[in-house]
Amino acid sequence: MLHECRLCGWNCGIDRAVKVGPCRAGMETRVATAYLHFGEERPLVGQGGSGAIFFSNCELSCRFCQTARWNIDGNGRELTARQLADVMVDLQRRGAVNINLVTPTHVAPQIVESLALATQSGLQLPLVWNSGGYDSLETLALLDGIVDIYLPDMKYSDASLGRRLSGIDGYPQVNRQAVAEMRRQVGDLVIDQNGVARRGVLVRHLVMPGHPENTTGVLQWIARNLGANTYLSLMDQYRPAYRAFEYEAISRPITPDEYIQARQMAMSLGLTRLDEHQLLDLDLE
Repeated sequence: MLHECRLCGWNCGIDRAVKVGPCRAGMETRVATAYLHFGEERPLVGQGGSGAIFFSNCELSCRFCQTARWNIDGNGRELTARQLADVMVDLQRRGAVNINLVTPTHVAPQIVESLALATQSGLQLPLVWNSGGYDSLETLALLDGIVDIYLPDMKYSDASLGRRLSGIDGYPQVNRQAVAEMRRQVGDLVIDQNGVARRGVLVRHLVMPGHPENTTGVLQWIARNLGANTYLSLMDQYRPAYRAFEYEAISRPITPDEYIQARQMAMSLGLTRLDEHQLLDLDLE
């Protein structure tokens, strides 16, 4: 797959042994950091934390990227398949409730190779595929039966906004096909008696400043195509970073009113399975 790469919506067909594509990655697996993450959505954290592995590089080029040093500049350490497997097993040993693969799309084949080694070494945790939502159907076919929990972004309902702010073409079409396939594979999010997610889809949408129509479009699609039982993380933590200050509309944080309006829109569409850890500092009355 890496010699004719079609892992994401770019569908570039590049031989990554020869040159890098839009994801800025070759054949190697580069990891920025890995740790027990307690800042994810509540069903992903549990008592032990989410075993997050952050991969360097990315198929997106978001102008507001919070982790540009990893995902844009590619900083990180190259790991062999065995080393990555050992990271997964070590996170399990330290009490993680899942293995959370963050920005993984461009290294899907390498991850599957490492998973085979990790399971031989005793890895038993649910796997979380935490992506920007620009995954190809070819990648998702590879993951069918392997991934337990899909955690995709749904960033844009407006293709021109995706092009302007993340440097990608056709984001809504690719994203909607991907999320629909994720839902087909694993269904709605299932949470056990301890409040920990075991299987299913958890959709994220980051509310952007000055673009309420973008959020409305995303939420309407979710309500129509995934249904009211969709677990939605409506995220309020947008802060300008990286090159966001070059774009006036996104050069400021969102306001409480912008977030309240987005939440009210979700509720009006019947999307009531909302993750609430982002709401603690907002007066929603």
